[in-house]
Amino acid sequence: MQDNKSTAYYVWKFIQTLVMAAVVAGVYFFWEPMMEMVSGEKGDEQQAEQPEAEPVKKRKIKYWVGPMTPSFHSDKPGKSPMGMDLVPVYEDDGEEGQISINPVVEQNIGVRIGTAQRKQISRTINTVGLVTYDERLVARVQSKTEGWAERLYVDFTGQEVKKGDYLLELYSPELVSTSEEFLLALKYREALEKSPIQNVAKGGDDLLESAKRRLEYFDVPEHQIKEMEKTRKVKKTLHIHSPVNGIVVKKNVLEGNHITKGTVLYMIADLSKVWVIADIYEYESPWVREGQEAEMTLTSLPGKVFTGHVTYIYPYFKRATRTLQVRMEFENPGLELKPDMYADVKIASDVRHNSVIVPKAAVIRSGSRNTVFVVKGKGRFEPRNVKLGIEGEDYYEVLNGLQDGEKIVTSANFMLDSESNLTEAVSKMVPPGEEKSDMAIDGGSMKHEGMQMDHGSMKHEGMKMDGGSMKHEGMQMDHGS
Repeated sequence: MQDNKSTAYYVWKFIQTLVMAAVVAGVYFFWEPMMEMVSGEKGDEQQAEQPEAEPVKKRKIKYWVGPMTPSFHSDKPGKSPMGMDLVPVYEDDGEEGQISINPVVEQNIGVRIGTAQRKQISRTINTVGLVTYDERLVARVQSKTEGWAERLYVDFTGQEVKKGDYLLELYSPELVSTSEEFLLALKYREALEKSPIQNVAKGGDDLLESAKRRLEYFDVPEHQIKEMEKTRKVKKTLHIHSPVNGIVVKKNVLEGNHITKGTVLYMIADLSKVWVIADIYEYESPWVREGQEAEMTLTSLPGKVFTGHVTYIYPYFKRATRTLQVRMEFENPGLELKPDMYADVKIASDVRHNSVIVPKAAVIRSGSRNTVFVVKGKGRFEPRNVKLGIEGEDYYEVLNGLQDGEKIVTSANFMLDSESNLTEAVSKMVPPGEEKSDMAIDGGSMKHEGMQMDHGSMKHEGMKMDGGSMKHEGMQMDHGS
């Protein structure tokens, strides 16, 4: 009994000692803060040391707009024509039609910035051409009377001839009779020369002149007519001469052949100057003008460059290839350029001055319009419709919509994820006055401005709160209506 009392007594004493130690420790550690709190001195010092909080800047409302009718503006709050509460548009929200992108998102998606520049532009068109004859320098030798080829002086294709060279001798009964008429007229004139009657003598001259003109119309050369006047004899055959210098490119007569009127006997081409016909694509046609310089090289003459000029642009496109034909002229004194040769052609276009250009990657071509995104600063971008001019190798000429020096987005891949995303994004960023949606996507978050939700009828089953973010598990929303 005595031992049990003694044990309980010592346990109670130990507990009392612990409680007293805890009280003393509490007083020791909290005494000074308690006294400062009661006196208020320390609090005043701390309050004096802390800087005053900056006043919250009040945002200035620019106007009020209807959530479902963005074209309706008001200078005071109220109701829209659809009966919905107007929502404010602040001055620091940026201009209507602009979009905002978080700088982190902008960096992640790889947005690159460029500048619309005003500069001189030109283009070099590379194409393939075909060497051919200059049609103006091609002569066709025809027979104007019926007869037979008695002798050929030029008897193979490709033979080079000079102007006035003999081509063939032609026997024609019609030419023979005309020659006889010429000699009779010559004798008649000589007989009437001594007539005292002036009109009679003049009649003899007119008859001779008429007979001579008939021979000339049959292409009888002048030297043969003079020879007949001198010898007073009719020759069986008459010579046909080459009318130009050139190469015989076609021969349609053999010795002894019967020749009818209008038959093309020879075709002779002057190759001292040749044409080169080249095809250019439709988008390159604005760069080509008559008079531009052209250079040509051939695989058969490596290292040699021929210089010519564009002399004609055909007024129609080839239906099969959708190309435009361009004709160039080149001098060919050494006859190195031969018809039907293929050549590599370079056409240097004219320089266009004071043209505003942008990289091709900066333009989004959606079919009905061409759009660029102009950088407005502070993560804001403005979609702007532009009118494009000529197309360069890696740039477009902008005729209207951009000014020199404006910053633009040169990589808008985030706008080209799909055709539907592009249409939706651009439709939400049209300029003021055009129809647009009240739902804007900003950095991945959706703002339903002007929409009200009745939480009284909402079932919160299956909803979880996780670190400030709400998970609506098991919920379905029908956006169809």
